[in-house]
Amino acid sequence: MKPVIAVLAAALLVAAAIAAQAPAPARQSSAAGGWSAFEGSWVASGQIQALQAESAKPAVTFQLSGAVSLTTSDVLSKGFRGEVIGFNDGAGSGIGKAVWTDERGDQVFSTLKGEALASGRHVVGTITGGTGRYSGLTGEFTFEWQYVVEAEHGTIQGRAVNLRGRVHAGGAGK
Repeated sequence: MKPVIAVLAAALLVAAAIAAQAPAPARQSSAAGGWSAFEGSWVASGQIQALQAESAKPAVTFQLSGAVSLTTSDVLSKGFRGEVIGFNDGAGSGIGKAVWTDERGDQVFSTLKGEALASGRHVVGTITGGTGRYSGLTGEFTFEWQYVVEAEHGTIQGRAVNLRGRVHAGGAGK
């Protein structure tokens, strides 16, 4: 009887080891219609370049990167490296493209529209897709620049708060 118990114990250990190394199943949204809400913040720094245009305010391009931290999400990772490149026309409108890259290298792509890059300004994002576990992802989000500080030599830093949105997994995780 003891050899049978030893064989069963060994089989259970092997099965547990295999299960521990298997990839985690894709996170699925439990929200109605496949939508999952998320919230967080984004701290970024980078470069800004200005061109004096016909208006009193210059047109600017900017490139920022930094940590995106999500406190709630069923589909998205809790942390990303966020990168954005954008343009402000000098008349108060801005557009941009953003990429959030998680710890596995999977990415979320979005477009941004909003007011000029400055403290207290509102931005709307549209999630347009992704790679890896975020393939087929769609969604939307908003945030507000709590502060934007311009330093010497075209350096800029900012913190986005009230980052809130929702994603639809679509083909995500496949």
